[in-house]
Amino acid sequence: MLPFPMLLLLAILAVAIFLIATERVRPDLVALLVALMLGVSGLVTPQDTFSGLSRSAVITLIAIFILTHGLFRTGVTKTIGLYMFRLSGSSLRRMTIVSMLGAALLSLVMNNIAAAAVILPAVMEMSRRARHSPSKLLMGVAFGTLLGGMATLLTTSNIIVSSALRDQNLEPFHLLDFAPVGVPVVLVGIVYMVFIGQRLLPAGNPIVKSLPDDDGGQLAELYALPERLHEGRVLRGSPLIGMTLTQSGIGADLGVAVLSIARNGHDTPAPARDELLRLNDVLLIIGRPERVAQLRERGIEVRTEVHRHARLSSDKIGIVEVMVPPRSSIIGRSLKDIRFREKYGLTAVALWREARSMRTDVGTLALQVGDALLMQGPRERISLLHSDADFLLLRLDTSVVQRTDRAKLAALIMLASLAVAAFNLLPTAEAMMGGALLMVLTGCLSMDDAYRAIEWRSVFLVAGMLPLGIAMTNTGTAALLAGGLTDLLAGFGGTVLAMGLFLLTMVLVQFMSGQVAPVVLAPIALSAAHSTGADPRAMAMVVALACSMAFLSPVGHPVNVFVMAPGGYTFKDFLKVGLPLTILLFITIFLVLPLFWRL
Repeated sequence: MLPFPMLLLLAILAVAIFLIATERVRPDLVALLVALMLGVSGLVTPQDTFSGLSRSAVITLIAIFILTHGLFRTGVTKTIGLYMFRLSGSSLRRMTIVSMLGAALLSLVMNNIAAAAVILPAVMEMSRRARHSPSKLLMGVAFGTLLGGMATLLTTSNIIVSSALRDQNLEPFHLLDFAPVGVPVVLVGIVYMVFIGQRLLPAGNPIVKSLPDDDGGQLAELYALPERLHEGRVLRGSPLIGMTLTQSGIGADLGVAVLSIARNGHDTPAPARDELLRLNDVLLIIGRPERVAQLRERGIEVRTEVHRHARLSSDKIGIVEVMVPPRSSIIGRSLKDIRFREKYGLTAVALWREARSMRTDVGTLALQVGDALLMQGPRERISLLHSDADFLLLRLDTSVVQRTDRAKLAALIMLASLAVAAFNLLPTAEAMMGGALLMVLTGCLSMDDAYRAIEWRSVFLVAGMLPLGIAMTNTGTAALLAGGLTDLLAGFGGTVLAMGLFLLTMVLVQFMSGQVAPVVLAPIALSAAHSTGADPRAMAMVVALACSMAFLSPVGHPVNVFVMAPGGYTFKDFLKVGLPLTILLFITIFLVLPLFWRL
């Protein structure tokens, strides 16, 4: 029978994993509850209960958010995107190499999702110019950020594992310790995607001939608009004649959207809300058939098929795709809540989430990170979205500028911070936080900008879960679990034990956050190393690398969810492309790792 403290810890751990995996409760809230339960139950000391907030891992994480936002605000990241765009050419293979290499390089110094957000508009633009489907490139971008994260300390999971080493009075990882294994992994991953993965990716959707606008046809098909398009003609005697679109209640009451009005042979895409309805107006409407059918009660003749030439854009009206990025203030709120229509004068036509398009009640849906929205409206209004951090416009715009006068200074500060950390002149946390403070002191960012740049959900998730690692060591739980693993595999040698640890971590990462898995597995890895005589830093490296192996499903890492909508991917696509890559990288890692680390 296990001791009570061990049973209690395992119960807390099981509940936490269940809540995070099923998303019943927000992960950051789960983490704080875990820390509180560990303290209340006496599994950790009062000093350790909330010690995560002062740990170097958390300080490093906060500093990275500030530094990378400084690069964004000064236009450094946009310059990188534009340079990628110029290098890409029209060859699909060359575009894949440039986009993946750019994503990998950016992820060396910034959060994976932030790196993807920088690359995404450039990749979407290069795919449009070269007439390639974005689906052939965007999964490579996501995988590129994951691969790049394996080559540097500045990835959340790597920072957490390094913190676990420090907790056990072992030398933590330094900035470049991951490079000898990570760089070959990046190169192998890019070669795979160029020659094999690209062929396994979906070809994308053909341009819709019935919607041949210059920049909306492919988007209309991707969001399956033709399936929900209807025509409605205003009949004589309709109570809506003389009403504005707002007064008619067509959108507010039925949750459908009027995309265009045809009058006297002339189409008006994205009609204004104060547009008056007239006799014989033909409305292009999108929504569920049963909702649109209710217009018959209001004197509208509804046709289930669209026979006329339907246009969604014009020289003045555009259709564009935007995404909800991390740290957006609209997460959990609807477009109606934020009065989006009144603020921007744009119509949300459809929303893409988890491989399906939603075309009814779009304005009332609570938004999530990675949601893609199809917007229609005046082109000058669309340009306003560029300056709003709550939205990421999936089109490169060279006219939007930030504080470019400090771009060189921001880049110099980042490079200096990395150099100080790389040459061990200061501990990584101090070097990165020093750079973050310089960003503020030199005017690259304001202090308010710095606070807004921090992804507090990630900070509290990591800070709340770190005491769990202390509890696993103090109660002997880590030693117990490591003993079971070593009893099973140690007889086959240290390499096989490391492989088993790698596979266990990789499987857990597919179902729980890569920010949680290292907290659970790092103490087990270190205990296994001590009991077998292996290098504990090598076993910790195995766990850290495995935490980035989230290629098998979109839920394995938020960056996969982030590209799912604009790429039009399904769960099956990730498995089909990610499984061969996972096998190939597994082989690569265990060919290279023993050359630099003693297993």
